[in-house]
Amino acid sequence: MGLPLSIEFFPPKTPEGAEKLRAVRQKLYALQPEFCSVTYGAGGSTQEGTFATVREILAEGQVAASHFSCIGATKASVREQLAQLKAMGVKRLVALRGDLPSGYGAGGEFLHASDLVAFIRAETGNDFAIEVAAYPEIHPQAKSPEADLKAFAIKAKAGADSAITQYFYSADAYFRFVDDARRLGVEIPIVPGIMPITSSTQLLRFSDACGAEIPRWIRLRLQGYGDDVESIKAFGLDVVTELCQRLIQGGVPSLHFYTMNQSVPTLELARRLGLG
Repeated sequence: MGLPLSIEFFPPKTPEGAEKLRAVRQKLYALQPEFCSVTYGAGGSTQEGTFATVREILAEGQVAASHFSCIGATKASVREQLAQLKAMGVKRLVALRGDLPSGYGAGGEFLHASDLVAFIRAETGNDFAIEVAAYPEIHPQAKSPEADLKAFAIKAKAGADSAITQYFYSADAYFRFVDDARRLGVEIPIVPGIMPITSSTQLLRFSDACGAEIPRWIRLRLQGYGDDVESIKAFGLDVVTELCQRLIQGGVPSLHFYTMNQSVPTLELARRLGLG
């Protein structure tokens, strides 16, 4: 086994989606992931689906990490959910502020992810390993790069064990972020989040929504391929393989793959990188 890796899924919305995801997971388990994380919709809107998927992954003998967002939550509701997750056998959480559902005013007893991390630690001690999010290219709502780094340092020091980054396609942005975080005294591992490129429209839409930077040369190449799906996939695979190689050479602690509930792109990347 080479470098450790972890993988992320989103909760399926239909019984067909759930069936398809079961097959995808079985294929990806061949990579022996350290853990499989499951995302959470805006305002916890997919909580039921998230917990159901987490239960299945645990039943399949894998380590499952539940995303856990605090926007609009109360201490009582968080306490109740933590007890539920603990009873299920979950030992790892990805603690996030989370997105507000549309048409929803800011509410709840937690303003920042750091408040949530501190609360989970105070309530549950070391029952959970806590992952937090990191933004090498700056959180889209941050006032400034300095403010964003400070917020990350506060979150890390509130009790996080590790961080997973937003996806990016510039290795330099990642390495610079890690250096800056270390200068602020953040010592936890900062794991790069890797997004395979399989569709240009989907990637561009996602990136505009979450503030991830698509380098101009990648954007232009993708647009140049038009509807040629095979060329987009081949190009995407080359770009992301090269990115991962640079990250591995730079000494990253592990890689976290955003699978988008597909097995082929992640399996192919892992094969090219000699992982799993």
